[in-house]
Amino acid sequence: MQTSSSNVLRSDQRGSLYWLPQPPPDFIQRCRSVLNSSEGIGDRINAIASYDLNENHLNRIANVLAKTREAKYALEPLIPFRLAILSNSTTDFIAPALIASAARHGIALECVRSGYGQVVQEALSPTSAIYSQQPDAVLIALDYRGYPLATSVGDVDAAKATVTAALDHLQIIREGIRTHGKAICIVQNLCSPVEQLVGNLDRITPGTFRSLVDEINQGIARSIAGTHDLLFDVTALSENVGLAEWHSPAQWNMAKLPFSSTYLPLYAEHVARLIATLRGKSRRCLILDLDNTVWGGVIGDDGLEGIQLAQGDAIGEAFLSVQRYALELRKRGILLAVSSKNYDEVARAPFRKHPEMLLREEHITVFQANWNDKAANIKAISEELSLGLDAMVLLDDNPIERDMVRQLLPQVAVPELPADPAYYVQTLSAGGYFEAVTFSDEDARRPALYQDNARRVTLQKQAGNVDSYLASLRMVITFQPFDAAGRARITQLINKSNQFNLTTRRYTEADVAALERDPNSFTLQVRLADTLGDNGMISVVICRLAGEDVWEIDTWLMSCRVLGRHVESAVLQELLNHAKQHSIRKFAGRYIPTQRNRLVEAHYEKLGFVPAGREFDGTAFWELDVALAQVIAPPMEVRRQGFEEATPIISH
Repeated sequence: MQTSSSNVLRSDQRGSLYWLPQPPPDFIQRCRSVLNSSEGIGDRINAIASYDLNENHLNRIANVLAKTREAKYALEPLIPFRLAILSNSTTDFIAPALIASAARHGIALECVRSGYGQVVQEALSPTSAIYSQQPDAVLIALDYRGYPLATSVGDVDAAKATVTAALDHLQIIREGIRTHGKAICIVQNLCSPVEQLVGNLDRITPGTFRSLVDEINQGIARSIAGTHDLLFDVTALSENVGLAEWHSPAQWNMAKLPFSSTYLPLYAEHVARLIATLRGKSRRCLILDLDNTVWGGVIGDDGLEGIQLAQGDAIGEAFLSVQRYALELRKRGILLAVSSKNYDEVARAPFRKHPEMLLREEHITVFQANWNDKAANIKAISEELSLGLDAMVLLDDNPIERDMVRQLLPQVAVPELPADPAYYVQTLSAGGYFEAVTFSDEDARRPALYQDNARRVTLQKQAGNVDSYLASLRMVITFQPFDAAGRARITQLINKSNQFNLTTRRYTEADVAALERDPNSFTLQVRLADTLGDNGMISVVICRLAGEDVWEIDTWLMSCRVLGRHVESAVLQELLNHAKQHSIRKFAGRYIPTQRNRLVEAHYEKLGFVPAGREFDGTAFWELDVALAQVIAPPMEVRRQGFEEATPIISH
């Protein structure tokens, strides 16, 4: 195996997105050809954005997007998102980089820019552009020059006053945004200036720039924790590339750029990740190749004793670090799968028998070892997990395999790996594929949930028919209205569910909180458990009062993990029960088609709804008379919690 002792982050790579493939030689021609046809334009823009692009490349893509908007082309499957930017620096260079980088993550981004140096004025004025444009989020991109900072070396009281004033300044801006709109705040923390005042004592001496910035950053983090807003950790970004490299005094003086333009692609990439994650675009499954990826060598040739996987051996320890990082990802809820060209028993042998292996079979949710091509195996993994291909990341040392998967399955993320396996983990981490804006206990339990589901599939194959299979599960379904405890998971499901989702409307955590208090809305969070384990929250429904006695089904989504168990019938039965209690005469539902939700095209028809019209874009309207509805719910125990009116527990 070829290795290199050089760091993957060479000086000429620090500003690059080195985990992405290099742009093709005909990149400019591909950009021009995007406008040749309005068909599939969103996919083509996403494809040309998915390279290691510099500032000029990003500007070119932003120009293409601007022309598509002028021509009023549809950009599906790119998801629209409007971002306002409040900054004490110029945003003329940043906005195009953000727009192009967002396309890489499946987002059709529009940027609303504030006037230079008008941060507080724009935040507090209800007539400012950032409110008239109704952004989905506001990026508060202040660097240390945008805060009222004054050094006071050694003066504890003055330092405390400065930190308080800075945090109050930020709070005024955030409160103004909350007062005049519903946008989420993405709050950027601070990078300390490079210059030191007392050398190595800077960090522990009150009143130095370094200690003030540290205190302010801690205050920003505390103020965001537990709110709907997000932290953009620019501090970590600047530390990764080097603080002296990040700052460019010359570019600040000339153009009021808050950091070196070298890092525009990196900065924009990290903002785009947060936006994409808000829209449910983060990945959920890491697929591991085995030979020379999880261990050194080829198990089929070298045998169990010959593979490199041991403490005290530089190459062996590199592969152990890959396994260790995979296990850490699993702890936070990322599914692990294997795709290897090998005989199954040979591929499993190290997991079962090698004393140095950290990964074991029980850590792998789906194990695909055969002689099929990687693309076929990844499709099989996707189908077995009921997860889209855009939830998958493939870690594979073989450049031929990586390129083939990118060509055949462009939805799958495939990081470029360096020659030296010591940098595999660093590269995978730098790719940011598993970005999160919330984290719940249910996220941590995700691998166990999916492994339980694999056992259910086995049980279903053994059962004589579907009815006996469902009965053997002894399912327990629990219905609750939206509440604070479930809010984060509800929001996550709303923004991540694509296949079993009738309207694919997206709501923020603040929107979900508002629904909890809305007297004209009826909400359900649905959980399912059975003899093989707890599936957690598996469905969300939002109904809105439309007229005096009609509930419009605004949102109805369900986790694909529970497909085939007729849970939707049980949910409808519950909706009917509550509709009768609220004197509702009719349900009005709609199906808004996307590239991903064909699965539920006939959902309402199967449940007894009748057609009520169709629009030119394929949106179908359905109605159900509450008095005439007949539902055959599956065998399960029904429990209810949190409803104002007590209702009896019903067992079907």
